[in-house]
Amino acid sequence: MGRARQDFLQLDGAGDAQHAFHARAAATRDAVFGKRVFVRGVVEVSNYCRQNCRYCAMRRDNRDLLRYRLAVDELTELLIHHRPPSITDIDIQAGEDPVAIRDVVLPLVRELRRHTDLGITLCLGTLSPREYDELREAGADYYVLKIETGDANHYRQIEAPGTLAQRVDAIHYLARTGWKVSSGLIVGLPGQTQEHIQQSLRLLTELPLAGCSVSPFVAGEQTPFASAPIGSIDLTLNCVAWMRLASPHRIIPAVSAMKLVSHDGYPRALQAGANLTTINLTPDRVRTDYPIYRRARVIMNEERVLSAIEQAGCQPSRVSMAEHLRNGLSAEAAS
Repeated sequence: MGRARQDFLQLDGAGDAQHAFHARAAATRDAVFGKRVFVRGVVEVSNYCRQNCRYCAMRRDNRDLLRYRLAVDELTELLIHHRPPSITDIDIQAGEDPVAIRDVVLPLVRELRRHTDLGITLCLGTLSPREYDELREAGADYYVLKIETGDANHYRQIEAPGTLAQRVDAIHYLARTGWKVSSGLIVGLPGQTQEHIQQSLRLLTELPLAGCSVSPFVAGEQTPFASAPIGSIDLTLNCVAWMRLASPHRIIPAVSAMKLVSHDGYPRALQAGANLTTINLTPDRVRTDYPIYRRARVIMNEERVLSAIEQAGCQPSRVSMAEHLRNGLSAEAAS
């Protein structure tokens, strides 16, 4: 990591230097993708989780959380017949729940592949090679497996799944077996240092990834970190810009936590080089029981997402992430 880019991580919105840094990152994105932003839908199909991460309210020791698994029939009807027209890809998320993989995710992926041309992203945690292979054979394209922090000791302190080395090995396995993979970090985790952030960014540039992400830390009420401060939106957005400049061809999302910690954080991420947005399609009755940040969530619906894209001077892509990655489309073709 160059000294100049390290310095840029310290920038805030008080001067022109941050604006120039973010504008350079956005121009780098535009040179590869044009001003097109991918629009993905997400369904959070289960909040059961066998892990006990200290930063996540879905941790297995949270006995106050009402657990759920959604039905395949309901999800199939929603995603095939009632999804917003701007969506080109679907992200299926869950806690680390082998039952949901077998009973919900696998049949849902098969139905989506049979009846739609949607790109299919999965975010289901660290699984066995056999489970990854089954999901890939069912028709999924893209897997999200975040490192959260690039320092092995810090990874252990926050009780993220397994070890950092095991997480990295899983990313390599996914990429080696045909998946397009995304990973990422959380800015502001308790115990995190500037060196941890720099380690995380370096590791992400070295991994065989099609995408990378950064989220500001938001303390879950029912976690050991409940009283910890939120992560810096400026540092988070500077990491977005750094990622774009370091890896111009990667898909980088704006995430809902940016909207939660700052009213303009979501469009600012697009202005800093992000090129993926996500519309939440999880049924209303269970949304508060999927507290990836807090029960009082910011729900990015189609109106909010399209407004943020327009505010950033961009346009929704008509090409899915999956097709872009499959065909290696240029910015001109994607437009």
